[in-house]
Amino acid sequence: MKVVKFGGSSLSSGSQIEKIFDIVISDPTRKAVVVSAPGKRHAEDIKVTDLLIDCAEAYLRDVEADRLVDSILERYLGIARDLQLPLSIMDEIESGLLAALNGDKSNPERYLDAVKATGEDNNAKLIAAYFQYRGVEASYVNPKEAGLFVSDEPGNAQVLPESYHNLHKLRQWPGLIIFPGFFGYSKEGEVLTFSRSGSDITGSILANGMKAEVYENFTDVDAVYSVNPSLVRYPKEIRELTYREMRELSYAGFSVFHEEALIPAFRAGIPVNIKNTNNPSAPGTRIVNERSNTNGPVVGIASDGGFCSIYVSKYLMNREIGFGRRLLQIFEDFGLSYEHIPSGIDDISIILRQNQIVDEQMEADIISRITNELQADEVHIEHDLALVMVVGEGMRHNVGTTARAAKALAEAGVNLEMINQGSSEVSMMFGVMENEADTAVRALYEEFFGEKNQTKTGNSHGDWASV
Repeated sequence: MKVVKFGGSSLSSGSQIEKIFDIVISDPTRKAVVVSAPGKRHAEDIKVTDLLIDCAEAYLRDVEADRLVDSILERYLGIARDLQLPLSIMDEIESGLLAALNGDKSNPERYLDAVKATGEDNNAKLIAAYFQYRGVEASYVNPKEAGLFVSDEPGNAQVLPESYHNLHKLRQWPGLIIFPGFFGYSKEGEVLTFSRSGSDITGSILANGMKAEVYENFTDVDAVYSVNPSLVRYPKEIRELTYREMRELSYAGFSVFHEEALIPAFRAGIPVNIKNTNNPSAPGTRIVNERSNTNGPVVGIASDGGFCSIYVSKYLMNREIGFGRRLLQIFEDFGLSYEHIPSGIDDISIILRQNQIVDEQMEADIISRITNELQADEVHIEHDLALVMVVGEGMRHNVGTTARAAKALAEAGVNLEMINQGSSEVSMMFGVMENEADTAVRALYEEFFGEKNQTKTGNSHGDWASV
């Protein structure tokens, strides 16, 4: 039995939904279909979720939003017309949207979640109606009805353990299940969304709860690539990678799969297969617990910007009991989360998303507290950093990977601000200035996947994806 999820680009129009219909009915083991809200139909288009956010914010400000409401309804109406559905389905969609928009605004975060969730919820109703129209036994199933309960954290809900037991009962549901992604319910009955792109999370939760053999995640690319295709022409496709490798790559900027979505599938040991709605015969990329390392030490290279580093130096820091705890307490007091902590015997750097430091006054206050409370010798902040990640399970069994990477970056003229390798040895991180990140990624790709490696790894241009 399979759980299958389709992203917004796969559901953006009637013609796309016809494709997903053919995909689903071509394999009788596909039992549950998790759907996103309609995505972009073309590059200049606006996702329905973004329209819903704009609409909710207008309602919260008590600003006229009729045009936004009409734009949202027009997207669903266009799909319904393309699919030749009875337009009575629009009555249900419109009433659901207006009910959310006119709901309780006393808690803006909860209100925004309720409005955002209508994107997936209404699309699931529409798609269930289409499957029924085509003669398939299919039912829209609401997450509350199914027992998908989540923590009371608007915009960042976490699944509650009891949900998996509840969702297992869906195996006995007659016919096909059409399930809206992105949201669940608190125990008090409030709608709460996962983080953005959370339909991936719903699909993974459902696969875990229903004990699926495979979780298929359909998007608009043939596979996960070893590097961002906008930086390198004809990048190598990744046929198979581990959960840990995908987690590292997702964290570092790979947007093809939501990083949090791996957790439920990983815990249940369910393989994830990323496939292309527009080319369903392509094998895609499988994410598994273990794989054979036959393609060299590195599987992928990614980068992400928007970081800063807070450098703290104090002589004999390593002898001072509690220094690290007190330093992190200061960060906690400011509501800051950190990403990495590379350190030496007399210095330590805290890497964090720099958008957490909202203004110069906050930055000055952080430096002042570290300097005064910890009697630090030096404290300074380096802005506009990018983290470049080199990822691969094979690095654990391969000598000289770090040296190769550092040499490639040096030859490309990229100055390294820091190097950090996790104890798992699945990834190494290089901190560089943001304006050098693309150069760094290209240099590392050429080192590990370029022409000189073709004879080593057995690759040929015939194995590479065209973009």
